Amino acid sequence: MGAPSFSPLCSIPSTSGAAARLACAKLLAAGIPLAPLLSRAGLKAEQIDDPVARIEVKAQVQLLDIAAEQLKDDLFGFRMATDFELRKIGLPYYIFSTSNTLADALSDAERYTRLANDGIQLRISLDRAIAIALDCVGVELGSSPHQMEFWLFAVVRICRQLTETRLAPLQLKVRHRRGAPPPEFRTFLGCDVEFASDANEIIFPKSVSSLPISGADCYLHELLVRYAEDTLADQAPAKASVRSRAEKAIAPLLPHGKASVATIARELGMSRRTLARALAAEGLTFSALLDQYRVNLAKAYLTHGDLAISQIAWLLGYREVSAFTHAFKRWTGITPRQSRAGAHSG
Repeated sequence: MGAPSFSPLCSIPSTSGAAARLACAKLLAAGIPLAPLLSRAGLKAEQIDDPVARIEVKAQVQLLDIAAEQLKDDLFGFRMATDFELRKIGLPYYIFSTSNTLADALSDAERYTRLANDGIQLRISLDRAIAIALDCVGVELGSSPHQMEFWLFAVVRICRQLTETRLAPLQLKVRHRRGAPPPEFRTFLGCDVEFASDANEIIFPKSVSSLPISGADCYLHELLVRYAEDTLADQAPAKASVRSRAEKAIAPLLPHGKASVATIARELGMSRRTLARALAAEGLTFSALLDQYRVNLAKAYLTHGDLAISQIAWLLGYREVSAFTHAFKRWTGITPRQSRAGAHSG
């Protein structure tokens, strides 16, 4: 195997930290000391104080859970989403707000949201209805209720603010479970929430896709998009090799055990045979690529002491710790625990 074409640490999903900083503001307003709570989440005060510092998605999820517990607020993510300044989302919000129609804004959202938060996988469908699907990358499905409720309700607010209407979804679905549905959710949405669903998804009527954006400005939009495209280009490899494209497709699918050759080929718009030929031209097979991706990512995760071996196994797509241990030993000649112990002793 050749040298990896990516930085493992860069493949750990991160966010601009807007939700984490909002949570800290809520805690401070309640007179709760931050330092011990940040430490529990694996964060430092400097990361919160620096408005441009990136924060790992897993750490933000943990911080929101801790804040909800400290504030004794089971609807913490929802309440944050309903009263924060939407412009804190940053550049992506300004791109959405200068688009022509809601459909245009959502299409822009699908492309540019990862500038602020590559830990959120956003997919937009404009077929029979408007379907806005979200998932957190790098955390177990359904395990981040406050983070997910924050983003789902924030998206509804954004759609309403952009169109200056009281848009009501036809349906809102979440993967996580709750007891009795909170009445606050229905009051805000105008519809019920389906819990323990197969997706995190907001569905609006198809008819609202043509609603105009109140702040539409084609000249400013073009300028912002050009800036965003330059930023995306800076984040991408100089040459978009098939390997780098495949790695990018693998990243969000890996924790859910869906990074198969058939799925990755489909994501890249290729047949399995075409993908195999393209990788072969770069001196690779898909299995070798997947192994190299996993071993580099495993080594990066093992340097994070707050990640249990079982969590790392899941993040790499293994359902059994033993399978991960055997694979890691095959790759490196030592077990994950030995690798972690060696790194910490050094």
